[in-house]
Amino acid sequence: MKKTLDEGSGFSEENLRLVTFELSGEEFGVDIMQVSEVIPVPRITRIPQAPECVKGLINLRGKILVVIDLNKRLDFSSKETDSLSRIIIVEVKDTVLGMLVNSVKEVINLPLSSIQPPPEMIKSKINAEYLVGVGKVGNRLLILLNLARVLGEEEIEELSELSSPDEDILTE
Repeated sequence: MKKTLDEGSGFSEENLRLVTFELSGEEFGVDIMQVSEVIPVPRITRIPQAPECVKGLINLRGKILVVIDLNKRLDFSSKETDSLSRIIIVEVKDTVLGMLVNSVKEVINLPLSSIQPPPEMIKSKINAEYLVGVGKVGNRLLILLNLARVLGEEEIEELSELSSPDEDILTE
């Protein structure tokens, strides 16, 4: 039996599967359906005059992807990349890109009944339109992000132009 939260939100099951990760000491979650994989941080090539939140480009099996520093995008203090840092490869509006996070925690099932609208305190720290809600997992709180809104449509278009199609651009 399926329960629908709202049409087009991507949440159609009674449980939501989330990839959880850490940024600036807070725990976040994104719908696993937007995540294709999680990778250790490879060499990142900087892009001159790119927006501040764009960390650079990576070559993922011959495909060039833009990497966004999610700390900077959400106006948190940026953290040096270390052995726990990961890049979450996501697809947002037909554009594949990487999101740099401090660490990836786990994949969890979160009952829809445990998701509540974000409190005003969180909305004051993070742009409210980026948020789906806040989920309660035991005594932990997860801030649920809508990745399609974290980057605006214009930004996604610009980033898709920086990313390469599937063919290997290193061959001539």
